[in-house]
Amino acid sequence: MDEHALKPKPLSQRPVIGITMGEPAGIGPEVIVKALADPSIRALGRFVIFGMNELLSYAADLAEINPYWWRLQHDSPRAGYDLVHGVVVLDYDEYSMLGQMVRRPTKQGGYASLRFLDDAITAAIKSPDESSRIDAIVTAPICKESWKLAGCRFPGHTELLAKRTGTKRVVMMFESPKLRVALATVHIPLVEIRNKLTIGRVFDPIDFGHKACLSLGIDSPRIAVCGLNPHASENGQFGDEERRIISPAIEMARHAGIDVHGPFPADTIFNDAVAGKYDLVVAMYHDQGLIPIKLLAFDEAVNLTLGLPIIRTSVDHGTAFNLVGQNKANPGSMKAAIRLAAKLATRSPVRAD
Repeated sequence: MDEHALKPKPLSQRPVIGITMGEPAGIGPEVIVKALADPSIRALGRFVIFGMNELLSYAADLAEINPYWWRLQHDSPRAGYDLVHGVVVLDYDEYSMLGQMVRRPTKQGGYASLRFLDDAITAAIKSPDESSRIDAIVTAPICKESWKLAGCRFPGHTELLAKRTGTKRVVMMFESPKLRVALATVHIPLVEIRNKLTIGRVFDPIDFGHKACLSLGIDSPRIAVCGLNPHASENGQFGDEERRIISPAIEMARHAGIDVHGPFPADTIFNDAVAGKYDLVVAMYHDQGLIPIKLLAFDEAVNLTLGLPIIRTSVDHGTAFNLVGQNKANPGSMKAAIRLAAKLATRSPVRAD
């Protein structure tokens, strides 16, 4: 390989990646500091962290990492144009040292994490000629209970991002070295899935998942679709959703030229995907898809929101309040989320038609 090909691009030619710190009382500050401490990760882009400098500095001190970033007050005039360094922290110090003292959901933590995300979205939807625009968003974990305490009605990042960007069709997908999964439904109680599942909800992850695989460099994606019921209902013995909803969605996708198969029993199809028979599995509900992903690639998987007019990736884990302040959080998923965001930012982004 040409040794020049290994050299990182000049700073001005790298994509600008915004990273939201998430729940201040969680492990977001720690995984961000550890991930960006890796020179190979920093070489992928320029980074703007929407968070709290004192918590990032605290995490760096525990990990014995020398601070490598520049700090700007988030509402300073310079924050609108002075983002020319490798890593810049936009500091929201008005939210205090909450994360070092409280390891639980709080209203203040909800306000802070919502503010980080809202400002990052505002920066991402700006026109390309604006100096404060970012090319992608990477999100650290939020605490849904903190959001609720702060009066937020959205159950998670995906739903809020869809609302803020005016997007009607969004899909949650998980990318990992061993398995890819897209979800037909997300934050819905199990008892309600039967009434929420529609042909369109099943078609969307097939459609967007196919396009995402193409963007990831898979020339001819092969997609498998899970059934909802045990044994994919065995010809209607355990439910009729496979016949009424899932199979028609698969037929629609086939007519659109997508190589898709199923519905398959969910207790076996993931083995085929891991063995390389399929590039993506479409799961019907949250835990059906997330259990195999987290079992196989907990510290490597990335949450990717499909259908948005902006690029958004995220870690696949939660706030881990029990690990805060112990220097034990693994930054693997954050590193993977940054790598994927940078990769997509240099290609055609995954967007709705």
